[in-house]
Amino acid sequence: MIGQFIAVLFLARDLAHRAHLAATGPGSFAKHEALGGFYPAVIDLADQIAEAYQGAMLELIQIPLLDNEFPSEIKAALQSQRKWIVANRYKAVPKEETQMQNIIDEIVALYDSTIYKLHFLG
Repeated sequence: MIGQFIAVLFLARDLAHRAHLAATGPGSFAKHEALGGFYPAVIDLADQIAEAYQGAMLELIQIPLLDNEFPSEIKAALQSQRKWIVANRYKAVPKEETQMQNIIDEIVALYDSTIYKLHFLG
């Protein structure tokens, strides 16, 4: 399950980067900036959790390539992914592995902050 979790974060990076480069029209600068902060940060956090998991569990993670099963509009996609992350966090990482749960908290906070920016500033 941790591989699927990381794959969702990788997909988020790809979707956000594409939307960042395609931002046009009213509010496009705010959207461009919000996503420009999101996609490098989500990959840094994905890397942190992957390395922590592999170090704690002493096993390499197999990360699948995902088709996009989330909405095509970026704000809706991030909202849907956030929901998925919250619903699956304890399946991906044992609850007692609090050091990794803290990283997941940071991931959720990044999603929340970006969704806020897209909703209110874009």
